[in-house]
Amino acid sequence: MNIVKKYDKKELTMSIEGRIDTITSQILDKEINEEFGNFDSLILDFTNLEYISSSGLRVLITAQKKLKEDSIPMIIKNVNDTINEIFKMSGFNKILKIE
Repeated sequence: MNIVKKYDKKELTMSIEGRIDTITSQILDKEINEEFGNFDSLILDFTNLEYISSSGLRVLITAQKKLKEDSIPMIIKNVNDTINEIFKMSGFNKILKIE
């Protein structure tokens, strides 16, 4: 997994490439948590994401809950069909904001 962070003023876009699995989900969680307080909105760009496990889904839900407490939006963009199917099967498409 590779994560590229880009700020546009107070909006953080994290482009995630590869796979979010049991091991890499811990890295993603750490990367998101390190940026808390530095942004007013978070965009997760999944253009090059190939796979996400239940551990990765848990990271997304945890991050969304933390951000929601401070009224900070988290948007997931550019989801391919495979990842979208995982979101639908897990019901996360109804919980997460996906564009």
